[in-house]
Amino acid sequence: MNYDLKVGFGRIDITPPLGIDLLGYYHRRLADGVLDNLEANALAIRKNDVTTLLVAIDNACPAKYFMDECKSRIKLSTGVKESNIYIHATHTHTGPKVASKMDSDKQYLTSQEELYEQVLICKIADACKLAIDDLAPAKLGYGKGKAERVAFNRRYLMKDGTTQTNPGVNNPNIEKAIGVVDEEVSVLRFLREDGKSYVLGEFGNHPDVVGGNKISGDWPTLTRSVFEKAIENSKCIFFNGPQGDLNHVNVFPEKGDMNGMFIDFDNVSRGYSHAKHIANVVASGMMNAFEKVNFIDVDEIKCIQKTIEVKSNMPLPEEMEQAYYIQKMHKEGKDSELPYKGMMLTTMVADSARKIKLEHGPETFPLLMSGLKLGKVAIVGFPGEPFCKIGVETKKYDGFDMVIPFCLTNECAGYFPMQDSYDEGGYESKTSSFKAGVGERLIEEAHKLLDELK
Repeated sequence: MNYDLKVGFGRIDITPPLGIDLLGYYHRRLADGVLDNLEANALAIRKNDVTTLLVAIDNACPAKYFMDECKSRIKLSTGVKESNIYIHATHTHTGPKVASKMDSDKQYLTSQEELYEQVLICKIADACKLAIDDLAPAKLGYGKGKAERVAFNRRYLMKDGTTQTNPGVNNPNIEKAIGVVDEEVSVLRFLREDGKSYVLGEFGNHPDVVGGNKISGDWPTLTRSVFEKAIENSKCIFFNGPQGDLNHVNVFPEKGDMNGMFIDFDNVSRGYSHAKHIANVVASGMMNAFEKVNFIDVDEIKCIQKTIEVKSNMPLPEEMEQAYYIQKMHKEGKDSELPYKGMMLTTMVADSARKIKLEHGPETFPLLMSGLKLGKVAIVGFPGEPFCKIGVETKKYDGFDMVIPFCLTNECAGYFPMQDSYDEGGYESKTSSFKAGVGERLIEEAHKLLDELK
């Protein structure tokens, strides 16, 4: 195969200052330490006169306005068109609360968060500039590995017929898990003429493993580190796949499954050493594919980003009295007086927040779908957190050798559940801003996007 591409890599430390608010739960958490540094990683790929940038940042869910401001800054720094830039958030729950609200709520950032946001934009652009400056001849290979028993369904049918998200470890009332799990690890290896390998990995799972108040990129950051230590002369950029209904919690652990874990405030088992375990398993899956990738000629790079409209999950008028009551109690610190515990409390607080936010609309939301063609390999970026089945169905498209789905790409719009989850209930469907049917719609739109890329 020819070295028919040019590829470059850039990395910048984006660790925030201590005291910054961490995003991920429905209570305030101020960072009081650092377990591992957060990063912005950028991969530049060029074929003839087309250049694209794939960017992964260790952050939970920055809003679209932030993504757009980053793209503008990147264009100024690199000359790459904004429509050719793909910015992904790995979704760590021990990262800073920055640009995480809807565009209209930008004014609610604290001064520290706002300052960090502006620095972060510059640093992300710097990572992209480093990647462009590093461009050199390379060839592309693709492969697949496995990461077994680290991702689990987090939605369960209970014996009383209800559905619960994260019902707790060894809960005797669990009937069965709901949904599918995808244990496939996708790998793209860019082998350069100078012998360096720049490797893109993808696997879908929630990075909500660490918990606590210390800054960490969770298992995606640790996966990059494990891989690079094991594979000489390599750099790794990692993208999270569809993970809206998946996480790390094995509700029926055996033998040493609970080593290094504790039961957190929401009845979820967490632990930094378990994040290391997931990183070891995912990185091993990447390593299994690394040497045996299938190298292909890349005839063209093609970039598509397009906006679709989806229906809003607006509440019914009769639901609003309870929603306002729950929010009032929560804001007054009276959660203990509400008739909910653990994840059910989190669900009801988030559900009431969704109803209040959408009480007066809008009736529809724009969502940005992102697609990238690298010869016979295609990437589809979803603008939020799709259920795993959306990724599985997207990958079934016939027309590319490999289709890789990313979550939280160019926009972080929330959960995209499947139709049946709205009937079943649970955290994801109750808190989603989007009306039932959004999951099936996104599969359809992903296939249309792949049609255009092909």
